[in-house]
Order: sequence, then C-alpha cells, then structure tokens
Amino acid sequence: MTTVRTVLAMRAREGCEQQFEAEWLSAAEKIRDLDGCLRQDLVRDAEDPRSYLIISDWADRERLDAFGRSEHRDHLLRVIRDLRESAQRNTYQVLHSVRSEESS
Repeated sequence: MTTVRTVLAMRAREGCEQQFEAEWLSAAEKIRDLDGCLRQDLVRDAEDPRSYLIISDWADRERLDAFGRSEHRDHLLRVIRDLRESAQRNTYQVLHSVRSEESS
C-alpha cells in the first residue's frame, strides 16, 4: 500500500486567524488517534498570514477515504467552515521521502 498525502489550502476570514488555528489544533488532536492517520501539519504562508495549508499523511487511500466519510471530518468542517473564505484539496501518493542527516 502507498502512503497518501492530502494538501488542503485554506484562506481564513480576516480576523479569524487565531480561532482558525485553535479549532484546527483541537480537531487534529482527535483525528491523530484515527486508524491510518500518520501525521498532520498546519502551516501558514510566510507572506500572507491568512493563507494556510493543512497537510496530512495517511497509511493508505482506504483509511483516508474512511476519514472522509467520518463524523470527525464532518465536525472539523462544521467548525472551520465559518472561519474560512476558501478551500481546495489535493491528494497525492508519496513516492519517495529523503531526510537530511540532521533530522535523523
């Protein structure tokens, strides 16, 4: 099976950045315990503090899709829907990962 990575680009509504970050972190704390969830990151654009990427790695597409149909996902979307202006999701197969010696 191939690890999959989702990248969800979101733009927070003006003035909602801190709440968006807090709500994402709260949801991520619950999602991390789901079967197949390997990693989640929230990153903010260095030039645009309202633009974020939510990056998550899953053990395989089946478990990612199961999350996509879950109550956890529905809850996350309900919470952040009003805090965002836009969202776009892409899913990728992770082919190779190379770590620097310093990160080992």
